[in-house]
Amino acid sequence: MSNAISLQLGITSIGDLLIRKRVTRVRDAHVHEEVKLTIPNYQRPYKWTAKNAIQLLDDIIEAKKENKEVYRVGTLILHHDLSEQCYNIVDGQQRIITFTLLLKALGADGLTFLQEKLTDNPYTRKNIASNYRAFERRLYAMAELRTKAEGSVEKLCDDRVITELREFIEDRCELIVVVTNDISEAFQFFDSQNARGKKLYPHDLLKAYHLREMDNVGEAETEAIVKRWEDVNQRALASLFGEYLYRLREWVHDNRPLELDEHNIDKFKGISKRDNLPYAQYYKGAYAYADMINHSAVPFVSGMPDMRPFQIVAPIIAGKPFFDFTNHYFNILEDIQNNDKYVGYFINGNQIVETLDLRKYKNGIGNRITRLLFDLAALLYVDCFCPNHPTRVDLDFFEQFVVMDFIWAYSLRAQYYNLGWLSAQNYVMGTSDCINAFNIYKRIVAASSPSMLLSELADCIHPLPKESVKADNQDIDARDKNGIYQNYLHYFIENKYYIK
Repeated sequence: MSNAISLQLGITSIGDLLIRKRVTRVRDAHVHEEVKLTIPNYQRPYKWTAKNAIQLLDDIIEAKKENKEVYRVGTLILHHDLSEQCYNIVDGQQRIITFTLLLKALGADGLTFLQEKLTDNPYTRKNIASNYRAFERRLYAMAELRTKAEGSVEKLCDDRVITELREFIEDRCELIVVVTNDISEAFQFFDSQNARGKKLYPHDLLKAYHLREMDNVGEAETEAIVKRWEDVNQRALASLFGEYLYRLREWVHDNRPLELDEHNIDKFKGISKRDNLPYAQYYKGAYAYADMINHSAVPFVSGMPDMRPFQIVAPIIAGKPFFDFTNHYFNILEDIQNNDKYVGYFINGNQIVETLDLRKYKNGIGNRITRLLFDLAALLYVDCFCPNHPTRVDLDFFEQFVVMDFIWAYSLRAQYYNLGWLSAQNYVMGTSDCINAFNIYKRIVAASSPSMLLSELADCIHPLPKESVKADNQDIDARDKNGIYQNYLHYFIENKYYIK
């Protein structure tokens, strides 16, 4: 194939692809020979379980019983890496691994894909072993049924039923294959395919995009970055981007965030090494300078803390800096949300947060929205004003801010029986009739110092009259056996923000 960028559409049987290493019936009549399938390091772990694998086998058996001439089993997107002379699997990894295991269990020969290096991940190791055993058990049971029916003593892989099943999979199970020698084109096709029908996980697309920007990073470091990413709870990672960082970056700019999806993840793609406009040079230069200082002897000799090479609301630098950015804010958010007295730097044994951590204030949409608003403001404050290792002065300012943050966020909750996202959006944007409706996030980023911010918030935040409060105001001063106040309104009274 020539070096010109091309996208070719073809169809191939499972046997041609995995045993004969060919992609046949390509639209321009070009047959891809010696197709060495590889799994690039940006791929996710192998997540198919035995249930998924057996369901695929059952579907194939049913198709064979119906004597289907052709059974289409999905789409495979391949990036033909001309420099390495291999075909990277961009989409279809889970299905290809599963078919390889199935053919192996059926006794097929020539499965060189079995030697392909996979992600060293506990999910991958567990699921490959589990799925292979599940196939063996199911196929053995099929052979046993025939033995009992016909009195046969043939070995499993010599059994006619097993042989016919293997032949059906090799010759009549087909994949639609997209081959391109341009990685960006491969991912564009992947994005467009996945946008039809099934929900995408934006953080997975971002991971793939930023790994493609890391061509100057060594293999060992890349593998370490991927492992660190995959070791994080993926639901929490999705929440970090969709619920926290995306909303915050929109609110700071007076925009109304809807939902982070494949259509607006460009906000997290950032500045690439190819961008050379003045603003891009400025942010890349700032990142490069901080990174250089942090990797020099300056912090050790001077005793100064590391320089933080990014800010939540600033453009992201594509590639490795994106993963450092993600890890940094994931850890800070985790610290802020953990009120343990001996864990983290920022919120530790805070009385207000002890009450907010009560189960009754964590359940329900309205409570979760309010806590998110509270946590977001704390995260942004830390990003703007707290070094990685804050001093006592830094923490004293932060503790004062936490009180103001609480009054602002829970003023909203106190004024609603049932709180939803539309009301919360209006409150943040300052278009609500609620008391204390204003954009605290804009105030934080506009402030030049903690003291200036606290002074401004003191002018903006007003006490709640009793008649405006819809929240339960009974037993406001009740405490449990651990001394934790059971009603968050207690702290409105304590801080003089409640007018009886």
